[in-house]
Amino acid sequence: MSGEKTVEFIFDVGSPNAYLAYHALPGVLAPYNASIQIVPCLLGGIFKATGNESPMDAFAGVKGKLEYQALETRRFIARHDLHSFRMNPHFPMNTLHLMRGMIAAEDAGVKTDYTQAVLAGMWERELKMDDPTVLADVLTDTGLDAQALMEATQDPGVKQRLIDNTQAAVDRGVFGVPTFFVGKEMFFGKDRIDALTDYL
Repeated sequence: MSGEKTVEFIFDVGSPNAYLAYHALPGVLAPYNASIQIVPCLLGGIFKATGNESPMDAFAGVKGKLEYQALETRRFIARHDLHSFRMNPHFPMNTLHLMRGMIAAEDAGVKTDYTQAVLAGMWERELKMDDPTVLADVLTDTGLDAQALMEATQDPGVKQRLIDNTQAAVDRGVFGVPTFFVGKEMFFGKDRIDALTDYL
């Protein structure tokens, strides 16, 4: 495929696999003349709309399944040198306000700084990021206007855009995070990045 391509990344900071994919993708996509568009969605809303659930819940009763997934995660971390990753002891967390905050950060022109700060707090520093005080401290430490961003999460337009993003993702066939699109072609999961690059 020729010409620059956009990889749409259906994204929620509450997914450990979204963290891993977020940090792996830029290096992986570098040879392919592809840009990344992060699309903030609410994973809980996707699960509710599709009847899906987290792997921890879905495969809890399957002997060996979660252990194998942990092995694959360790391999992915090693392959992409993502050794800052830590499984958060507070997982799972309610990411509603965090994802509204990403919409607000996009409006304010600080989406990348916001995303990286929240991901680091969640998956490197092991913080309870659904605690508003913790979130405010993380944003302030990053040099962001925590008060303005957190106030913006209550804006009806911000709320509606997160709803709309989530519904649009479901309408396209999304059932979990991370999901990637190149045009209409869909790839689910960090372990499909090789298939994504093959397509590119």
